[in-house]
Amino acid sequence: MGARILILGAGFGGLELSSRLSDALGDEANVTIIDKSDSFAFGFSKLDVMFGRTTLDAVRLPYAEFIKPGVRLRREVITSIDPVARRVTTDGGAYDADILVVALGSDYDFDATPGLADSTEFYTFAGAVRMAGLLPEFKKGNALIGICGAPYKCPPAPSEAALLLHDYLSKRGIRDACEITIVSPLEKPIPPSPDASRALLEAFDKRKIAFIADREISSLDTRSGIARLDDGEEVPYDLFLGVPKQRAPKVVEDAGMTVDGYVPVNFRTLETKFPSVYAIGDCATQGTPKAGVFSEGAARVVASELIAAVRGGQPAQHAGTGSCYIEFGEGRIGRVDIDFLSQPKPTGTYQAPSVALRAEKDQFGSSRRARWFGRDS
Repeated sequence: MGARILILGAGFGGLELSSRLSDALGDEANVTIIDKSDSFAFGFSKLDVMFGRTTLDAVRLPYAEFIKPGVRLRREVITSIDPVARRVTTDGGAYDADILVVALGSDYDFDATPGLADSTEFYTFAGAVRMAGLLPEFKKGNALIGICGAPYKCPPAPSEAALLLHDYLSKRGIRDACEITIVSPLEKPIPPSPDASRALLEAFDKRKIAFIADREISSLDTRSGIARLDDGEEVPYDLFLGVPKQRAPKVVEDAGMTVDGYVPVNFRTLETKFPSVYAIGDCATQGTPKAGVFSEGAARVVASELIAAVRGGQPAQHAGTGSCYIEFGEGRIGRVDIDFLSQPKPTGTYQAPSVALRAEKDQFGSSRRARWFGRDS
């Protein structure tokens, strides 16, 4: 393949896109991926790390194991992007592309919420590791799960954290001495699915978990343990589990690619306003939630476009569909199948939590580990 394809970011989108190009085109793929990290980890693993079910080292998948014909993965820090010239510079050199795909995810903006940088969060792996050390010390008081703004990665995760925290405190025999509160900018836990939202609210009510909707954390006073909401209300806390505001990486913003913090794209093709430049996943406004399964779906669309240009055929269009698994605690997992683009408004079909769906979620992870990294487990 003559076209030089440059993919920025080796998350769900970058890994799936490059794998599909390699599968279809082999050594002709001519793909280069750039990522600053040395390994990949599934975002849902953060909850497992936080609650001591695994370790960070155990969930890391080294990029050295990502070996695909026609694909080169470079560990470098991107310093500038020129979307017009399709030229990218890094701390290791410069790259020119015929086709550029930005799949850099979103970054956490700790400074956007005063006090958050001095507090605690569980949305980064470093934050999850820190929480794993703090949770055993928490014996009484209010555990506040506070979302600082929307959109944010993996919308069900704060609800999952609350339900798993209930189980964790119950097993320690201290649940009656503790309160759990969620502050969310969403009106419902899962807005596209009334059934899933209803099930979560019922689970909260049963477990005495308070859900404060249509609010977000505007600032924190870490000395007094007070969270201020955007309407001026103050919520005291003894343990804060924060979800930071998020936006596309600064290098993407500096490139002039963003509007209101994210890269606008054609919902159906994932193309940006720049010719032969695509954006997929959490960094883009692609009409879906910010979650790995939707990044992967967008990658399949771009892959079909690029493969069709070489092999012929009709490229796919972005369907905006995906399934999110929801930890309900007590070993059970629910699922929501969401359709964001085929109807006038998003719809979601809910499957009640069960042990069987846990096996399905495990299969979701193991199939990607096998596909991208060649791992059997």
